[in-house]
Amino acid sequence: MVRIAYLLPLLVAGAFAYAAPATAQTVMEEWDSVKALPAPALKPVTVDAKTTALVIFDMTNQFCGPRYTRCPQIVPTVKKLLTEARAKGALVVYTSIPNVGKTEVVKDLEPAATDPFIQSFLDKFLNSDLEKTLKDKGVTTVIMTGLASNGAILYTASEAAQKGFNIVVPIDAITAITRYAEQFTVWQLGNAPIISAKISLTKSDTVKF
Repeated sequence: MVRIAYLLPLLVAGAFAYAAPATAQTVMEEWDSVKALPAPALKPVTVDAKTTALVIFDMTNQFCGPRYTRCPQIVPTVKKLLTEARAKGALVVYTSIPNVGKTEVVKDLEPAATDPFIQSFLDKFLNSDLEKTLKDKGVTTVIMTGLASNGAILYTASEAAQKGFNIVVPIDAITAITRYAEQFTVWQLGNAPIISAKISLTKSDTVKF
């Protein structure tokens, strides 16, 4: 009887401890303590122009400048890649969102009449003929430039990698509204499961056609 009286408080305490475990913290509670992880490695890339497409994402007057204020700074970099791609005969593809036409591409990156023009939202493969356009031209590698890093670049690159394309992302030829969005995108493309194996992060001056 004495032993039961002694054990009862311990049993009750144990039951309450089991029934009410400590609440785990979420990222919201730890937000300010999260430290940036090391940057992914950049590497030089050499592509075969015959099987490569340069895609210029959403570089239109509606976005480049008014909303994405750092976008004008990447225009010369994208133009350099565009000039090199055309000189080597690589396919050049432009994109925009629906209801924003080909004539709205910023002046320094003006598309040729024969350049494919794809209209879709974040994932440019969705409800478009982008995949057919690339495969009909024998494209196996896609160089992605433009905006937004955490929008069309991230989602289209992810889908393209899962479709079997090799992706090249010159980090000085993409942009977003904030540096944090750019940093997150570059880290994600370099580290995400499955897709990162198909993605090469580089800079524009180390891309060779």
